[in-house]
Amino acid sequence: MTVKGRIHSLESFGTVDGPGIRFITFMQGCLMRCQYCHNRDTWDLHGGREIEVDELMTQIISYRPFLEASGGGVTASGGEAILQAEFVSALFKACKKEGIHTCLDTNGFVRKHTPVIDELLDNTDLVLLDIKHIDDKRHIDLTKVSNHRTLQFAEYLSKRQQKTWVRYVVVGGFTDDIPSAKRLAEFIKPMKNVEKVELLPYHELGKHKWEAMGEEYELNNISPPSSETMEQIKQVFIDAGINAIY
Repeated sequence: MTVKGRIHSLESFGTVDGPGIRFITFMQGCLMRCQYCHNRDTWDLHGGREIEVDELMTQIISYRPFLEASGGGVTASGGEAILQAEFVSALFKACKKEGIHTCLDTNGFVRKHTPVIDELLDNTDLVLLDIKHIDDKRHIDLTKVSNHRTLQFAEYLSKRQQKTWVRYVVVGGFTDDIPSAKRLAEFIKPMKNVEKVELLPYHELGKHKWEAMGEEYELNNISPPSSETMEQIKQVFIDAGINAIY
């Protein structure tokens, strides 16, 4: 039976979601409710449009020269790609047959470590794991859900020795403090599979989507972090022996 996925959109020349030039599939649906989400319109599990792996691969292969020349590949993002693990697994399996690098961009909100999750990870070259906050209460304030599943997934990736980049969005009043960064660094430090931490400064680029949907954007009074703040957070990870960039 053909596996179908529900996607929000495609980007053929992405440069910030994994190494090189990436063909990015933004999957539809997400269970987190991040206050700074720049893809607010991806939350609805029933939105977007259906697509088959073969149709998607036809588009991907047409861009292969650009992907290969840059050391890039295919990234499944969202929304939350793991909510459609069966489809993404089938997509990545097809990519591997074509020798195309695969990258899973996920918030790690995995409800069960089922065989399909392992199959997906077996066909994933790199995981970009978003850890929104190390403190559970503040994670709930920021996303409306607990961080337990994300942290458990991080530990599972470590157990598998799955190549991972951790992503940490620096948001004023939430994740721009040194103690939180230190706790996260302590959590990551033993994980030999984590190649680096990508620090992402908060931005307002998705604000218009909230407004277009008639919803209140709660971070109106929050400004992007200063370079000084970003350097201070970066230094926390460097001091812990963790490669960190922004």
